[in-house]
Amino acid sequence: MDSMQPSVKCIRLVHLAQLSMTFLQRSSAKGVPPVPFETEDNNIEGVADIVLLEPVTEDAFVANLKKRYKHRRIYTYLGNVLLSVNPYCDIPIYTPEYIDRYRSRNLYELPPHIFAIADDAYRSMRDRNLDQCIIISGESGSGKTEASKLVMRYVAAVSVKGHRIDKIKSMLLQSNPLLEAFGNAKTMKNDNSSRFGKYMDIEFDFKGEPLGGIITNYLLEKSRVAVQPPGERNFHIFYQVLGGADVSHLKSLRLSRNPEKYRLLNNHDSYIADTIDDKAAFLATKAAMEAVGFRPEEVQEVLTIVAGVLKIGNVEFQPVSNIDGSEGCLLIKEYELRDLCDMFQSPDSVLQTALTTRRVEAGSEVVAIEYSATEAHSARDALCKALYSRLFTWLISKLNENIRVENHGKRKCLGVLDIYGFEVFEHNGFEQFVINYCNEKLQQLFIELTLKEEQEDYVKEGITWTHIDYFNNEAICDLVDKSHVGILSILDEECLRPGEVSDESFLERLTQKLEQHKFLETRLGRRCQNDKSLAHDCFRIQHYAGAVTYSVAGFIEKNSDLLYRDLSQAMFACNLLLLKSLFPEGNPSRVCLKRPTTAGFKFKNSMNALMKNLHMKNPSYIRCVKPNESQTASKFDDNVVRRQVKYLGLMENLRVRRSGFCFRQLHLQFLNRYKMLSSKTWPNWSGPPRKGVEALMKELRIDLVEYAVGISKVFIRNPIMLFELEEKRRLHLGQLATLLQAVYRGWRCRHAYQKLRKSQIVIAKNWRRYEVRRLLRHKFRRNAAPIIVRAMQLYIRWKFLLNLLNHLPSMSPLDKQWPPAKPLFHDINTELRKMHHRWRCCKYRSKFDQASRSRMREKVAASNIFKGRKEGYSHSIAHPFRGDYVRLRANYKWKKAFKDSPDNYVVFADMILKINRSSGKNTANLLVMSTNALLLMDQRMMSIKYRIPVTDITRMSLSPYRDQIAVFHAKESEATKKKGDFIIESNHVIEIVAKMFLLIINANGKPPEMVIASE
Repeated sequence: MDSMQPSVKCIRLVHLAQLSMTFLQRSSAKGVPPVPFETEDNNIEGVADIVLLEPVTEDAFVANLKKRYKHRRIYTYLGNVLLSVNPYCDIPIYTPEYIDRYRSRNLYELPPHIFAIADDAYRSMRDRNLDQCIIISGESGSGKTEASKLVMRYVAAVSVKGHRIDKIKSMLLQSNPLLEAFGNAKTMKNDNSSRFGKYMDIEFDFKGEPLGGIITNYLLEKSRVAVQPPGERNFHIFYQVLGGADVSHLKSLRLSRNPEKYRLLNNHDSYIADTIDDKAAFLATKAAMEAVGFRPEEVQEVLTIVAGVLKIGNVEFQPVSNIDGSEGCLLIKEYELRDLCDMFQSPDSVLQTALTTRRVEAGSEVVAIEYSATEAHSARDALCKALYSRLFTWLISKLNENIRVENHGKRKCLGVLDIYGFEVFEHNGFEQFVINYCNEKLQQLFIELTLKEEQEDYVKEGITWTHIDYFNNEAICDLVDKSHVGILSILDEECLRPGEVSDESFLERLTQKLEQHKFLETRLGRRCQNDKSLAHDCFRIQHYAGAVTYSVAGFIEKNSDLLYRDLSQAMFACNLLLLKSLFPEGNPSRVCLKRPTTAGFKFKNSMNALMKNLHMKNPSYIRCVKPNESQTASKFDDNVVRRQVKYLGLMENLRVRRSGFCFRQLHLQFLNRYKMLSSKTWPNWSGPPRKGVEALMKELRIDLVEYAVGISKVFIRNPIMLFELEEKRRLHLGQLATLLQAVYRGWRCRHAYQKLRKSQIVIAKNWRRYEVRRLLRHKFRRNAAPIIVRAMQLYIRWKFLLNLLNHLPSMSPLDKQWPPAKPLFHDINTELRKMHHRWRCCKYRSKFDQASRSRMREKVAASNIFKGRKEGYSHSIAHPFRGDYVRLRANYKWKKAFKDSPDNYVVFADMILKINRSSGKNTANLLVMSTNALLLMDQRMMSIKYRIPVTDITRMSLSPYRDQIAVFHAKESEATKKKGDFIIESNHVIEIVAKMFLLIINANGKPPEMVIASE
């Protein structure tokens, strides 16, 4: 028997075989084969980690990215940095199966993927208690916004589940479409370009459960509200409201569907975007606002201000000459201002005065100065920009209130930085200047944490190292933000200087102080006096990404960021509550003589705070690369990619990673991966990991020149040697698999034999028992058995009923719980359950009043008619049928006109669109359903256009799709001879048909014919 027991080693092998088979079955069940990192064919698809590239040249670097891009391998590692090439199309590599595949896997265990970076950051934060940040950088249009959404989606999927946690996850994820709607716009380089910077800190508890987060925004490009470059659009939300809101909603906002009617949107037909569905986006934005905790009245106020910005933009001024010879202005398009005042709940005169004049304090007197037409237009645009930018800031603060962590316990943090990319346009202004300054700061951080830290790592590990030079952009950052002598400081001084200041004076002062700086060029300086490529009103900075020429036009105005107090007071005087919180300085009782800080000063401080925050966290980098300028799928422009490789410093990073040693790994991780190559380290090494690595490399007879063992890491010099290690590992894994299969088959056969042997013993035992009972049966007391059986049956029944009594479910008809029963009582248990449910439903119905029963009857009728037959029905279940949506019962004209009419009892009333059968045109009518008839009325005059008795309606027709159209077929009468069947469109078509269905049953005693078909 001892010889039949497997050895300890065999037991371990069997255990490993079971784990392997379980993993293979789990992967096959999900439909995703387990693809290890080494299964990528480096010859066909390119090198997955570009550190292993041979030769190390820029051409080979770009060619490797191109080869992988052609095979839809858009991700490539550069050490621990992920390079992401925008595919400009959907690739099915972000499914839940891929999330499961990369969950809790080592970074290099599977092919490069953004999920691998997100998983590594999340697990480092959760398991090693290290605060993390994922820095996503790249040019505009390189896919940064999508990358940040994928990171958040992965973290939400792999973190702990639960009702409260899922709600927090939903709020964090739904913040993306909301911020994109208000902060993104279509540009020449990107149809969904972020026109603001965003940094989100997601906070977790010690178990890795998300608790909440906080969002920081950086410099919204508010000048886009008033003016957009040719071929670009304003912010998405304007087009979403016009394209997605229903007719009644647009009417309440005093808007029309056509963007051409609004000056802020009519930019050379650029409001048309084939890749953007504004209607669907508007529904997603509203759903996001509801998901993150905005109340319905807050959503309406936000959309009212968005509509108000469009209305203000349409206000025009005509120049006039005053009696004293000065130039004044006359307001035209007064109807736009009247609509605006109605929406903002403000008197017409207050806003009109603020837009045409401003008050100046001269000593103890206050003098009103009339604007010229040009000044009035400038004030109008300033108000538009201030309204929108403050609304955006309020949205961020409101969002933070809803997702902020409530408790104050110990927390861990994972940050995601999605900020505007480096921008170079034909005309570059103040916005591009600060955006590119932000990218300089991020590049400086990248240099410090990768190139600089990489070389310091060798020194720390005790490895002999020759320093490699790299371009350090610290001088460019100092040029912009250094105190007293930086461009931003000079700009602030010029804005605060008394006397006449202008953009030209700022350029002169800039030239005087920084003429000798090697990274700055101006036409006023001696070096570039004859440079005709540089305009007289521009300056040029040699950024890390290349030279960019900035026009100083508007620098002073945009940096000052001032709004006349008259306009602030006019906004505060409005009765719309949100406006009062957006313009607190407009409060007449609040006197503030302090000059507000400049936009450049605030942005510099926010950048310094961001850099300090990122320095405190462990960074992970995602460098997004744009493959072409035309946003075309499958097109790879070598020159475009080569330019990005140069200015992102990727070649320097590659040389630092490869010089001396191309690959490094912690001792324990290296030993766990390659321990099967040595008999000394397999299956387990019991000593220090460093000694195990030295023993492994010694047995493999690898030359000491090819590797070095540091204090905590092992370093590989040549990528060829790493490939050889991987090939040896692959061969040994095949041998181990064969051994595992052999041991597993032997274990399975032995296990089957033992089961057969146990079965034989059981059969033999029961046979012997049967034989004994057969021989002694005549000696048993035959009469005792029936009595015992009967008593046992009674006891079992009593126990069943007692258990049922003690475990009855609640009185709610929705409670589907019921105590289980043994098979013996299955039938009676089923009947008792039905009886209890009927009794419980009867008790529940007895609590209803007549109104509640009617509403329930209507909902049941709607379910019988539409469930499973019409799309969109499920969305109407949660909404109660209100009936009177226009408060017709309280309307004085209605009560007066229909006081003694048989139609005075209103079942339903709402504005609908009646569709003309011949022309297909829509006309708005008031639809009223009484207990006797269907009425189509004029809303203002309360006059009846058509009256169709309920008894005349024989059939109702609808389509099975999401449209809101219904057709009422009626008998021939005075109303239907000319018009025929009535076709209507309404947002409450489900309710209308359900109520009419019940009215016809009450009138005729039988239901009408219902047709729900596509034809």
